[in-house]
Amino acid sequence: MSAIDNLPPLREVINTHELAARKSLGQNFLLDLNLTAKIARQAGDMADCDVLEIGPGPGGLTRGLLAEGARHVLAIEKDRRCLPALAEVAEHYPGRLTVIEGDALEIDPLNHLTPPIRVAANLPYNVGTELLVRWLTPAEWPPFWESLTLMFQREVAERIVATPGSKAYGRLAVLAQWRSDARIVMQLPPGAFTPPPKVSSSVVHLTALPEPRYPADPAVLSRVVAMAFNQRRKMLRSALKGAAPDIEDRLHAAGLKPTDRAEQVPLEGFCALAREIAKG
Repeated sequence: MSAIDNLPPLREVINTHELAARKSLGQNFLLDLNLTAKIARQAGDMADCDVLEIGPGPGGLTRGLLAEGARHVLAIEKDRRCLPALAEVAEHYPGRLTVIEGDALEIDPLNHLTPPIRVAANLPYNVGTELLVRWLTPAEWPPFWESLTLMFQREVAERIVATPGSKAYGRLAVLAQWRSDARIVMQLPPGAFTPPPKVSSSVVHLTALPEPRYPADPAVLSRVVAMAFNQRRKMLRSALKGAAPDIEDRLHAAGLKPTDRAEQVPLEGFCALAREIAKG
């Protein structure tokens, strides 16, 4: 039995339910329950929070979240093979775990959650970045979540916390740091997973700010940043020529040089440019 909850060890659960990880679903399972509990603790005190988990798989992090005291966990799982294993976890924690079968990109979880809400997930590699961008760019702020505690490939995690001038600095850094405090809180080697991925992983914790650091329309900022970093080696006036017909004038008004490149522009500069372009 597991040391954290008296349920069977995850390796046994996977064998019982024949849950070989599927590459097509971006699955890599964490089997060390002491490790999943440690990840859960990075989300902070969850006693008075609902927690949204994406891609729970056989339930390793789910069990960590519940064992660490989460008030209620909503787990969205696309792989129906995992549902019987998750049902066993739900039975062990009566009334504290709800499992929805489906695609996290298509399901609105808010009908099943009561604020305050935290998000904690070992995100499937094939949807992780898209989900993060959605959570960072709603039209209204503050968002539905107080914090995000998410596992990514280490390269992606480093892009989230990168600073201007670094090779990792790009769209994710701008969007994450515009509206949240982001930091890497754990590093995990490939051997922690089954099957072991080819790359190391990191856990990133993002805390929502009450207000964005600088005013900007989220849709305009997202578009400007995507264009700028899609051609990051080009000067801004070339990379952003489709953003506005008088882009050089807009760049000057935002305090930027048309000859700058995207990796040189700080967050404040991108927000100023988004405001100028939003003027129409």
